Amino acid sequence: MTHNIYIYILIAAGVTYLIRMLPLVLSKKEITSPFLKSFLYYVPYACLAAMTFPAILFSTASVISAAAGFGVALIAAWKEKSLLTVALCACVAVFFMERILQFV
Repeated sequence: MTHNIYIYILIAAGVTYLIRMLPLVLSKKEITSPFLKSFLYYVPYACLAAMTFPAILFSTASVISAAAGFGVALIAAWKEKSLLTVALCACVAVFFMERILQFV
């Protein structure tokens, strides 16, 4: 049996399109429920966090260095630094933590 990558890509594109298109087609009127509005407002942030957090913990050689980078990123974000600054601080923290753990 041969596998055609283009069929897989078309199916993935169709499913993605349907997921995005169906809510717009099915809901013709404006959403007035405050609960539903707030739920839909926070869904992208929750999905992003659910996808990003496991990648943070397992993207380095050690979970300890990943946790250190995550902690530094949280502190920098809490102090309202820019996204580039937060990312650079986290990378530097992971780099130094990996070097420290290398000697332990």
